Amino acid sequence: MPKIEFPALSGLAKASDLLPPGYGSGAGEGDKQGRGASDAPALPVDPTYWEVFGAAMDASAITFTLAQIPHGAILWIQDEMSMIEMGMPTLSMSRYGHDLEELLFVKAKNADDVLWAMMEGLSCTSLTAVVGEIYGDPKALDFVATKRLLHRAEQQGIHAATIRWAANVSLSAARLRWRVTSLPSGPCLYDPQSIGEPRWRAELFRAQGRAPGVWQAEYDWDAARVRLDRLPRASQRQPVPDEDEMTF
Repeated sequence: MPKIEFPALSGLAKASDLLPPGYGSGAGEGDKQGRGASDAPALPVDPTYWEVFGAAMDASAITFTLAQIPHGAILWIQDEMSMIEMGMPTLSMSRYGHDLEELLFVKAKNADDVLWAMMEGLSCTSLTAVVGEIYGDPKALDFVATKRLLHRAEQQGIHAATIRWAANVSLSAARLRWRVTSLPSGPCLYDPQSIGEPRWRAELFRAQGRAPGVWQAEYDWDAARVRLDRLPRASQRQPVPDEDEMTF
């Protein structure tokens, strides 16, 4: 993979260098469980740009995004507040089959640096995906910035996403826009008293060529992608799970 220089950013590291030796080796293989097929794929076949709005202190937006990204080299950028509030995404990488050796992690100072790094990353065709975490509602992340991300992602054939923390919805060119929060986990196949697979409440509130809706989402191990089961209208209001039932 070509070396990428980020002189304006405060930190660049391979995720595997930030964890204890041997962490994540072989993870994800023994946890595979049979899941039913879904006729509502969460990620477009062709690379594009999408947004995921997450709730404060709820890392489900990170795991939901990781579960959708195809395997391959990933450039992951966090602004300073996102790192302070949400921590690093490395602990969820191997759960969904990603190799920590293929994750480039960037610590950026602010949204301007995140967007700059994303645009630079989207110029590197060795990458499979570029993800940026941005906290709040910075002026830099306007419609023009999202239009540039969309154009570069689709032109280069690289998946791109921004995870928005504590943010209001504003104009955006993103093809898909999600609100994601945690749901009570599914049952464990091996121990009824244990916590099972993570589940998410995924609201697709804007999409091009796809009807909006609210789904219960979880990872389909057989299909290696997110499965969406549409929630009945009476269940679409956001539930408040018990603290010990929330998994990320």
